Amino acid sequence: MKISRLAISRLALGAYGIALAVIILDQLTKAWVLGAIDAAHISHIPDGYRIAEVAPPVFNLTYVLNTGVSFGLFGGGAGRWILSIFSVVVAGLLACWATRANRRLLVAAIGLVMGGAVGNVIDRIRFGGVVDFLDFSGTGLFPWIFNIADSGITIGVMLLILDSFLSERRTTVGAAHEKS
Repeated sequence: MKISRLAISRLALGAYGIALAVIILDQLTKAWVLGAIDAAHISHIPDGYRIAEVAPPVFNLTYVLNTGVSFGLFGGGAGRWILSIFSVVVAGLLACWATRANRRLLVAAIGLVMGGAVGNVIDRIRFGGVVDFLDFSGTGLFPWIFNIADSGITIGVMLLILDSFLSERRTTVGAAHEKS
């Protein structure tokens, strides 16, 4: 009897490693921020609480508990669990996609999005919302407060788009060479 082993490619392991790094960095920074506030319970911290002025007015650390998706949309109540389940499903699908990925840029993008999704799910389960604290609103160009997981998702999506353009171009260039 032949036993089949699940072989995971080095690229897929790279995606999982990137995801794990995003999750760890995200959770460590959130623990540091919440520790700096030194509140007995997260529900006692008012949204918009200024933790520290890092490079005023451009960059500050400001606490916000985001109970919705982006910009607080769909927040509160059952939304917490619906968003958590959705994020876990997306992370699972990305984990499967990573096993078939064959380009480093694609793997990096998948890992960043996967790690960001899981990092924010941890917050939703623990706190009922996502802990945001990176505040660049003083620039007047970027009014949102976000976290490391959000950054991973955003950068990952941008890399997915870039990878899509680059792989499409490779296909087009390869087809042109074949016709010559």
